[in-house]
Amino acid sequence: MIERYTRPQLAKIWSEENKYDVWLKIEIAATEALCELNQVPKESLKKIKEKASFDIKRINEIDKEVHHDVIAFLTCVNESIGPDSRFLHLGMTSSDLIDTSLSLLLKQAGEMIIEGIDKFLFTLKSKAGEYKNTVCIGRTHGVHAEPTTFGLKLLGFWEELNRAKIRFEYAIEEASVGMFSGAVGTYSNIDPRVEEIASKNLGLRPALITTQIISRDRHANYVCELALIAGIIEKIATEIRHLQRTEVLEVEEPFYANQKGSSAMPHKRNPWRSENLCGLARLVRSNAQAALENISLWHERDISHSSVERVILPDATTTVDFMLDRINEIIFKLNVYPENMKENMFKFGGVVFSQTVLLKLIDKGLEREAAYKLVQKNAHLAWNKKDGDFKSNLLADKDVLKHLSEKEINECFNPTSLLKNVDVVFERVLDLPRRCASRLTPTSTAIS
Repeated sequence: MIERYTRPQLAKIWSEENKYDVWLKIEIAATEALCELNQVPKESLKKIKEKASFDIKRINEIDKEVHHDVIAFLTCVNESIGPDSRFLHLGMTSSDLIDTSLSLLLKQAGEMIIEGIDKFLFTLKSKAGEYKNTVCIGRTHGVHAEPTTFGLKLLGFWEELNRAKIRFEYAIEEASVGMFSGAVGTYSNIDPRVEEIASKNLGLRPALITTQIISRDRHANYVCELALIAGIIEKIATEIRHLQRTEVLEVEEPFYANQKGSSAMPHKRNPWRSENLCGLARLVRSNAQAALENISLWHERDISHSSVERVILPDATTTVDFMLDRINEIIFKLNVYPENMKENMFKFGGVVFSQTVLLKLIDKGLEREAAYKLVQKNAHLAWNKKDGDFKSNLLADKDVLKHLSEKEINECFNPTSLLKNVDVVFERVLDLPRRCASRLTPTSTAIS
């Protein structure tokens, strides 16, 4: 991923330095396991741990000759150790090193992304509470529907992201497996116990079965969950883009002191950060498609997946990490305009209260079709007219007044009556993690 969309934490994880550092830790972990099984002398292990090092420049020099990055790495490390290097990489194949390393790198990146999710969840929860009773218009098909609150919008985003976090934690766990099984996964030249010991010491679980590689459904699942997280962020960003439109202007991205919106039009305050997030979500979705294509390989292994993963795994994790940081900034510093929300809600004389009037008429004994026709007529007379006033139309309609008094009509235009259950929704949603935790079985602890 380009520097513009890369935070330092993820850049460090996917750096060459960290990759080779992880490779070295894996090689030493395997040698430690062999030593524990009395297959490597303790003195040799001690020397390996003391002397083993690598130099990226030297690795690149060797790679130019041998055209094999693992061999280049091992050759470089062997040069730093000396004779005892013969105990390094015993019975292993390149994929044992590469795939176990990939598991550790995905775990590291995943943990950083979980931190970003937690930070954003906290912001969403706080802002949802702050705007819990800030009334605004709900829209379906992009058209005014009925009143809701801005806090409910944010609470809905919180609930979606919380579910995504749970799924992603499972995806990290599923991808956190080690393999030390040899050329085609048969342990022909390495004791299966080495895999168990080394994986445990690396903070991984041993894969139950492998070929020459770990099955790529694990990685596809991981990237698909990242795509879902990106999709939720895009959903939030899309909402902001709509609500920031000039003719709506209910919310607005933060606009900083020296910020400029356009090289030509000084007045511009654009939702460019949200637009940026919608674009980045497309990239993550495309990464998910590529990850799915990587599942099917020839026989015990080919390397058609390798080139893809060198791009999509760093890019997908780095992009989502960046997206979480950016959307958190947007929501935390979001400009919210309750007065504009109220004005938009009562456009055309409060036509959005049509269902309340409809139900009131039905309650008075009118048949539904007759009541609907009466309300729709008055609403459409107000719709899209500069001086349109649904409420005034009702108050002037003799057929309506046969059933409803002026007081009863006025009462229909109180948004509070439609939002009486907002507290119920908040309590139900925010109590969900506790209720889920109480239903966990002893073996299902991943989401706790």
